[in-house]
Amino acid sequence: MDNRRLLPIIVISVIALIVVVGLSSSIFYTIQANERAVLFKKFSGGLDKENVIAPGFHMKAPWNDLIVFDVAESKREETMDVLDKNGLSIKVDVSVRFNPKFDKIGHIYERFRLDYINTLVVPEVRSTVRQVMGRYSAEEIYSTKRPEVEAAIRNETAEVLGNETNNIEMTTLLIRSINLPDKIKQAIENKLQQEQEALAYQFRLDKEKSEAERKRIAAEGEAQANKIVNSSLTPNLLRMRGIEATLKLAESTNAKIVVIGQGKDGLPLILGNN
Repeated sequence: MDNRRLLPIIVISVIALIVVVGLSSSIFYTIQANERAVLFKKFSGGLDKENVIAPGFHMKAPWNDLIVFDVAESKREETMDVLDKNGLSIKVDVSVRFNPKFDKIGHIYERFRLDYINTLVVPEVRSTVRQVMGRYSAEEIYSTKRPEVEAAIRNETAEVLGNETNNIEMTTLLIRSINLPDKIKQAIENKLQQEQEALAYQFRLDKEKSEAERKRIAAEGEAQANKIVNSSLTPNLLRMRGIEATLKLAESTNAKIVVIGQGKDGLPLILGNN
């Protein structure tokens, strides 16, 4: 075989190999377990939002751009000053955990690019916290309705972030701390203490009233029982019971003297041997 005929083929193969190696980073790519990706196709439709690329090894045309999203759960902690419904300033610390919806990363990128946390999540969380706390007083936020406030913030934030426009899944939101001005905090704590003392005093009063009512009912029942017994104890009944008792006593082996006659109320007299 004429090697001169093979030379062009070898040269072309070598060039092709060099090109492939040089473009390998633009052709072959790997998506990690905590990632999802979409392609921006420059010559065929732009951003492909509907075809989300799953983890694994993939190929693409070298002129298409790969957009990779980290979809692992993220956490942000925010400290902010808010106003209660009376205009009192409150400092609150919140912690929120979230992740982008895996199948919607193309839509998220189209609206917010990769920095969706700072352009979407943080502003929405801060806005919702301010709106919800603006519906309550400082006392309610600090003590009496704190679980209700926290639940409202959590539910409303999850609804806003998770709608069809934003496509963020919020897993949890916690109020880490609520700080009030010292004077206001002390006033609220004093008021709560006074309320607890008043409740304890009222409880004692109610308990004493209940005990008095119980005794009154018991006394009335006992008086009614005595009335019934007294009305049933006629002289003849008492005389009959006395005779029955005398007969039983006479049958006893214990020493005694029985005097048959009329004592008080017409009953027999029973004398011991002493």
